[in-house]
Amino acid sequence: MKKIFLILFVSITNFLLAGTDPYITVTVAKDGSGQFTSIQKAITSIRDLGPGEALVKIKAGTYNEKIVIPSSKHKITLQGDSKENTIISNDDYSGKLDALNEKMTTFNSYTLLVMSDDVKISNLTIKNASCNQGQAVALHVEGDRFIIKNSNILGCQDTVYTGGNHSRQYYENCFIEGTTDFIFGSATVVFKNCTIKSLANSYITAASTDQSKSFGHVFFDCKLIAKEGINKVFLGRPWRSYARTVFINTEMGNHILPEGWNPWKGDKMFPDKDKTAYYAEYKSKGEGGKTENRVAWSHQLTKKEAKKYTIKNIFGDWNPDMSNK
Repeated sequence: MKKIFLILFVSITNFLLAGTDPYITVTVAKDGSGQFTSIQKAITSIRDLGPGEALVKIKAGTYNEKIVIPSSKHKITLQGDSKENTIISNDDYSGKLDALNEKMTTFNSYTLLVMSDDVKISNLTIKNASCNQGQAVALHVEGDRFIIKNSNILGCQDTVYTGGNHSRQYYENCFIEGTTDFIFGSATVVFKNCTIKSLANSYITAASTDQSKSFGHVFFDCKLIAKEGINKVFLGRPWRSYARTVFINTEMGNHILPEGWNPWKGDKMFPDKDKTAYYAEYKSKGEGGKTENRVAWSHQLTKKEAKKYTIKNIFGDWNPDMSNK
């Protein structure tokens, strides 16, 4: 009997200790040298709503997967070997038939979907390889307190979907490319030191900020570049009436049109968005950063107004820099 109780005691103790592990690490490797060969299987293996953080190390390779981090898998970090050689790729797009023979939409065309809070990503390339097929999302984020650093996000139309009215997202030292509306959505987002490449004469951003929000998409110290031959690009157009997008200290190539912003005329559901959207710049640089011919309904921030654009004001009680310590 004592032996049975001892076995039970040890089993329960091990279970409790496993449940409170402050940090769990799993490795994904195409060659089988890790615990998993699939990123999705590694994510699925992590305990739901666990109290600790989980690190998924992803070794070099191209992982042809469609990945979901569900809301039950919070505090997960995806860390690649490097953004050059650790690639997650898929090729779904709006209108493509899924396994049930139903047409996909923009919102389920993603390569990587983040539904969970407190997810971090670094040293990865996230790619939607379906170009010229319409809307095809590479990264779709709905969770709160999302951080991505030192990564490539590649696609064409609708590359990055910053979803979720209450989602706060932080992108640093990332390379993002696309054709039309390739950074879009309703979340509160900061892009810091990012390079953003236009692959077509079209629009970079299409925010849909909720009317109750003071900040939408904010770009700090970024660089806007374009594919050779591209020379007619707008900084953005409002997907919804109260879109908010601000560029601060951003270097803009000569592909940016002098007027800067487009009102998205002809939208019968949301007309006259130029009267309610808020588009602004502060100290734009480069050939495309000349602001004297910007549309009259856009704004040039004063020094006093620009001082309001701080991480604390934008994100409130969340500091993404502290999240990495």
